Amino acid sequence: QVRLLESGGGLVQAGGSLRLSCAASGRTFSSFAMDWFRQAPGKEREFVAGISWSGSSLYYADSVKGRFTISRDNTKNTVYLQMNSLKPEDTAVYYCAASSLGRHRYTGVMDYWGKGTLVTVSS
Repeated sequence: QVRLLESGGGLVQAGGSLRLSCAASGRTFSSFAMDWFRQAPGKEREFVAGISWSGSSLYYADSVKGRFTISRDNTKNTVYLQMNSLKPEDTAVYYCAASSLGRHRYTGVMDYWGKGTLVTVSS
């Protein structure tokens, strides 16, 4: 069992920045691939960014490339999402998720989910 807890969401103006954190507890964090997803009101949950267990492989949705950066600190059991140049369309609940099999991008392959943190970007 892995428990995930997101933090760092809030209200920010367009063009601003936020850093989300996801703290993991339970099974060995360093063995999991980690992703961030988001879900805007009335929309399906979508992939945002992913990082391999070692941190050597990174994956991003086209909509956030060049603006968001995913990273992890296995000594702190934490994965981060640095979000810069935020846009109103980035407004959503952001979720972190863990995959025990090293998979990314699809909600159906993730084994564990956090409860999410709300990011609101005002225009």
